[in-house]
Amino acid sequence: MENRPYKEKGEIRTFSQNINEEELVWHKDREDRIVDPINNTDWMIQFDNELPRNITRLLFISKNTYHRVIKGTGDLKIRVQKL
Repeated sequence: MENRPYKEKGEIRTFSQNINEEELVWHKDREDRIVDPINNTDWMIQFDNELPRNITRLLFISKNTYHRVIKGTGDLKIRVQKL
């Protein structure tokens, strides 16, 4: 495996501005993740027992932590690296 910066690793995921908000449910993942926003939007993320915050910088999501994405305007494009 190449030794590359974390920002170049992972899967690109796009959340469409046309997504039905009912699909953005509370969930938890089986592994830790680093989430890096690729574009600037007003989409938000909310962790259990916390207020929502903008997705504007690198985020670390611990495994088994409940969270959800809150729809904003435009598409949200992120890079997700499973650890």
